Amino acid sequence: MLNEPRPSEAAKGPLRLDNSRFAPANRRRLSAPALRTFLAIADLWGLTEEQRLLVLGYPSRSTYHNWCKQAREHGAFTFGVDVLTRISAVLGIHQGLGILFPTEQLGVEWLRKPHNAVVFGGRPPLDLVTSGSQDGLLTVRRFLDGARGGLYMQPNIIDEAFAPYEDAEIVFR
Repeated sequence: MLNEPRPSEAAKGPLRLDNSRFAPANRRRLSAPALRTFLAIADLWGLTEEQRLLVLGYPSRSTYHNWCKQAREHGAFTFGVDVLTRISAVLGIHQGLGILFPTEQLGVEWLRKPHNAVVFGGRPPLDLVTSGSQDGLLTVRRFLDGARGGLYMQPNIIDEAFAPYEDAEIVFR
């Protein structure tokens, strides 16, 4: 049967989430480098302080500035799972833009320009990124992951000049 677990899987019991990756020690190890990377991306994207706070789940300004100080000084602090998930989404968005666009500038332009995809409703994707919700961040990340996987996205500058191949140009071996 297709949906029955294999004997080795059945012996292990039900599938469980690996909680060790959420352990405080692991989150502490990741927090400062994650924030330093987030700040570099936020600079590249030209995010205001208010937008940065929204992306991070709206911590108080004093907490945000303390995190930044600790990160710059390679100090230790521990983010909650929510903040690390948000930063992970930003890293995924940045990676997706880097794959889909030949320059960082074009990727940032895509974030800032209105988009006709239903999920954006004619607004720039950056509006969803800076909406303050984790879901907004993950929606943009999933959209870019889909585009990387071949789902339709508006053609970029390189694609606009693409001429389709003729049957005679395709070689089968």
